Amino acid sequence: MIIKVINNSGHDLPQYQTELSAGLDLRAHLATPVTIKPLERQLIGTGLFIELPAGYEAQIRPRSGLAYKHGLTVLNTPGTIDADYRGEVKVLLVNLSNEDFTVQNGERIAQMVVAKHEQIKWEAAEILSDTERGAGGYGSTGKG
Repeated sequence: MIIKVINNSGHDLPQYQTELSAGLDLRAHLATPVTIKPLERQLIGTGLFIELPAGYEAQIRPRSGLAYKHGLTVLNTPGTIDADYRGEVKVLLVNLSNEDFTVQNGERIAQMVVAKHEQIKWEAAEILSDTERGAGGYGSTGKG
């Protein structure tokens, strides 16, 4: 699949880091570094503007290394970019560590996964079919 992109970041376009990667790494597009204090959130631009085909979305997800090593993650994960959005792709980062984290221009801050999706139509009903699980909620299928 080919996706149209405007790249105002000055960085290379996002790319897959390995042959079988699902996510493309997104880089911060910043005039100056941004420091995110513990439990603080910042919206970080990427300088990218994309045109997704109908029936597709782009999901913005955390990078596992940043989450593990620095407690930095994407707050509304996965963030969704709809096919009709034409604004800049931005990443809402939150610092869940006890230390400040400074985001540098060009740093890989998140990953983007493009996925096909369906839209639904609702059908009003008086009852739903029975299942073995029924209305059993959190923890109802086993330990934890």
